[in-house]
Amino acid sequence: MDMSLVIGMGAMLLVIGAFTGVLAGLLGVGGGIVLVPAFFYAFQALGYDSPQLMQMCLGTSLATIIVTSARSVLAHHKKGAVEWSILRGWAPGIAIGAVAGFFIASSLRSTALQMIFGILAICVGLYMALGKMHWRLGDAMPRGLFRVLTSPVIGFLSVLMGIGGGSFGVPTMTLFSVPIHRAVATAAGFGVIIAVPSVIGFMTVDMAVSPPFSLGAVNLPAFGLIVAMTMITAPWGAALAHRLDPKPLKRVFGVFLILVALNMLRKALGW
Repeated sequence: MDMSLVIGMGAMLLVIGAFTGVLAGLLGVGGGIVLVPAFFYAFQALGYDSPQLMQMCLGTSLATIIVTSARSVLAHHKKGAVEWSILRGWAPGIAIGAVAGFFIASSLRSTALQMIFGILAICVGLYMALGKMHWRLGDAMPRGLFRVLTSPVIGFLSVLMGIGGGSFGVPTMTLFSVPIHRAVATAAGFGVIIAVPSVIGFMTVDMAVSPPFSLGAVNLPAFGLIVAMTMITAPWGAALAHRLDPKPLKRVFGVFLILVALNMLRKALGW
């Protein structure tokens, strides 16, 4: 094993984890939206490019979400911010969608997953850049057929992007009049429900090419280093959020995310 490569990978992952933690604390965005493209470029630069590269990025990102989302939902629960009735009602559908997302993701080549990530990340970026807090579709979270149809979509799309519940769950809840702080708290619970079944699946994927110390499509050093760094730096981002107005920063990040997504689409198309 080339130790210089291992050290290089470790250093790169520490930087990625630190950056992700600050952004998560500052903007309230889930780490996966940053981690997946960061893992993609890092693993590619280290020579681990393959038709299964995106599966490794998705699986490892979702593994970190298990820890960070569980920690987040417990912290929010202590403040009484989690809407447990919403979480219980939406959890079964989200879990079903997550399992379906894993089966689709495990069967696709990296280029197809890059394109899916790019298209969905552009949608998320546009919402972050242009969305208004006063937009509403209803006065309460829907039940019945709407919930049956929508909850699996949240889980399904989240796994295809390697992200937790924030990017799709928070907009869904705020559009139906759930206060933003309670939506963020509840979406952390969505993240656990999305990540646990999908990561179990990703651990069983047979990878032809993978970085050292990988279990299926989950790289264990990346998982450990990212979790450790985000726990250190997320409070720094949260402290910055109290000093700065996060709204314009969120719009800037939305534009940045669109540019990252467009670059991933460019690579997928071979341009």
